[in-house]
Amino acid sequence: MDRAWLAQYPPGVPDDIDTSRFASLKDMLTASCARFADLPAYKSMGAVLTFRQLDDASRAFAAWLQKVAGLKRGDRVALMMPNLLQYPVALFGTLRAGMVVVNVNPLYTPRELQHQLNDAGANAIVVLENFAHTLQQVIASTQVRTVVTTQVGDLLPIFKRLLTNAVVKHVKKMVPPWQLANAVAFNSALAAGRAEVADEVTLTHDDTAFLQYTGGTTGVAKGAMLTHGNMVANVLQVGAWMSPNLFEGKETLVIPLPLYHVFALTGALSFFSMGQQVVLVPNPRDMPAFLKTLKQTPFTAIIGVNTLFRALLDAPGFADVDLKPLKLAVAGGMAVQHVVAHRWRERAGVPLVEGYGLTESAPVAIANPVTVQEWSGQIGVPVPSTEAAILDDDGAPVPQGQVGEICLRGPQIMKGYWNRPEETAQVFTADGWLRTGDMGVIDEHGSIRITDRKKDMIVVSGFKVFPNEIEDVLTMLPGVLEAGAIGVPDARSGEAVKAVVVRNDTALTEEEVLAHCKQHLTGYKMPRIIEFRTEPLPKTAIGKILRRELRDKAG
Repeated sequence: MDRAWLAQYPPGVPDDIDTSRFASLKDMLTASCARFADLPAYKSMGAVLTFRQLDDASRAFAAWLQKVAGLKRGDRVALMMPNLLQYPVALFGTLRAGMVVVNVNPLYTPRELQHQLNDAGANAIVVLENFAHTLQQVIASTQVRTVVTTQVGDLLPIFKRLLTNAVVKHVKKMVPPWQLANAVAFNSALAAGRAEVADEVTLTHDDTAFLQYTGGTTGVAKGAMLTHGNMVANVLQVGAWMSPNLFEGKETLVIPLPLYHVFALTGALSFFSMGQQVVLVPNPRDMPAFLKTLKQTPFTAIIGVNTLFRALLDAPGFADVDLKPLKLAVAGGMAVQHVVAHRWRERAGVPLVEGYGLTESAPVAIANPVTVQEWSGQIGVPVPSTEAAILDDDGAPVPQGQVGEICLRGPQIMKGYWNRPEETAQVFTADGWLRTGDMGVIDEHGSIRITDRKKDMIVVSGFKVFPNEIEDVLTMLPGVLEAGAIGVPDARSGEAVKAVVVRNDTALTEEEVLAHCKQHLTGYKMPRIIEFRTEPLPKTAIGKILRRELRDKAG
């Protein structure tokens, strides 16, 4: 096809990338550890892991998984923790052992955790002990037999480790009581692994590296199978795209988004592959601690979502952060608001560079060149080795300038959904285009603008929320006859969840509904608005709730 967008590529960005450079993500990571051995790789809570130290620790963890835990190639290992140094160690160790990483949101409720562990068939889990009580409630109903628990300070220097762990547990009381039979402490696993030698595992582009969970097009949570080939491709694509601004071994990236989110995951891997230092922020909602990190570490790049950049701009202490070294600020996960883009450009001196992708594309597929001087409101052009097209419902191209569904092809596109061939078939056209579910237009230069979403998905601060799940939870509550969930505009999070409820018990209160939801839903999925109605909700002939009518009335 005619790739008109190539004319917009800055000098030095290739039209295509060579995915044959690395047979697997494991090989890519191993090469980076050797090449940049004595440079800092990850920093968190003031402590640093060099590439050499990370190489040693991840080899030890891989050996423990294989030799002590007895796990096999292809077994699924869940990681359930925030942005701590333990995360990259467990991540790289799992990949080195030839196993599959299943990223888990540590704030999941027991119901959500049980579903994901069972759907993935997870054999093992690494969990921060702050969330071990959640795992305790469901582990008997899963296949998980190997549990590794870690404390916040486990990879900090000894004095700081002891102090941090004591404060978290006994002063801040952030660790609810838990009991998991035969659980192994993270540092004990590393010590035992260092006494073993991991078997070398040969992996190819076709082997699955991650089961990255998404709601897809139907709202049923499912794992996108991201292969080593997908991840190698996207890491190389992102690296090539950033090359006009950033230089190997010279940069520091701040990642306040959680590594279990694919945007942060690929960003961290891309910078790691180029020998850059990655600063992990465990809790960006703790704004004083976040600002302290920004003040202590001169940084040249930062990634985030619109809500995070707005929160920084609104924080009083942000005025004292030195942004002179900053070269690149990347925004994704949700639409950037004009006011945020304008304020950021004024404060930081560099624009927000907006990009686009989805879990199924590992995730980066479209982006604005990093050399842009102003935010445009467009999501940009396809990155190297990627094609984008605007298609109609039958998979045929629409005339230029007309609205259609944004569809993608490229080496970063997932293998499919885990154990869901029918769902996989629904999102691919006969000639291999991935249907994104987002509507947009493309201009004569190949630049793309999103106009609307085809899906009913709600995006809260960059996180996908699916109405089916919210409605299922609501209708579990006695007193609820039926319920519909929609997204409504929100100044801070882009969208918020609104629940429209028809009661069969008029005594049911908004407080009772919210308390019930809090038991079963992660915070960002919680309804922010509850509307009670007396008349039945609008439905199709087969009884499906017409969410569009609910949205129109809300509008």
